[in-house]
Amino acid sequence: MAKVLLVEDDNDLANMVRTFLLFEKHTVERIANGMEASDRLRSFEYDVIILDWTLPGISGIEILKGYRERGGKTPILMLTGKTSIDDKEQGLDNGVDDYLTKPFDMRELGARVRALLRRPAAVSANILTAGDLCLDPAKHAVLKNGEPLALVPRECQLLEFLMRHPNQVFTMTALLNRVWPSDSEATEEALRTTIKRLRKKIDPDGQLLQNVRGVGYCLKA
Repeated sequence: MAKVLLVEDDNDLANMVRTFLLFEKHTVERIANGMEASDRLRSFEYDVIILDWTLPGISGIEILKGYRERGGKTPILMLTGKTSIDDKEQGLDNGVDDYLTKPFDMRELGARVRALLRRPAAVSANILTAGDLCLDPAKHAVLKNGEPLALVPRECQLLEFLMRHPNQVFTMTALLNRVWPSDSEATEEALRTTIKRLRKKIDPDGQLLQNVRGVGYCLKA
């Protein structure tokens, strides 16, 4: 499960990629304009970015260059119809992590996204544990004392993020930026509601998922 930014102005291709990634259990946010994508990357964080080279507004290579110059570390997969060595050299020199040349098979896209997500330890697909909880990101399965729990996708995504960062306190804004798409769902009320539901399922005693008053939330482990 990962939060993916898809920057692609071809509606048909974007819809196919988005549908495939949703099937793979990722959260997908799609942007069609280069300038809007650049602005979004200044405010929100993602686990992987799928970036078209040719975009209205500003090009994908300009977005890439600016993002890396600002210190952005998220893995970037560049979609392009360009095949020359000079073009690929330009992209790699500016910080792209991988290329996928159009047209492509969705299975190859999925494999390349999985490979990029394996690079940072924060999103590797190992079994996560915290107290009596066990989460398998690959299977989207959560166990408590060996018994399966029924979590909705957003609850599972929030729990996975917190389990990957145990004992760290996150503000509401930070959690919304890392777990929610940056759309109308990304509200503090949505986060409070999700936290409340998650607590009832995983932590009825309030010992694991804690509210640090005036700061945010923390998963104690």
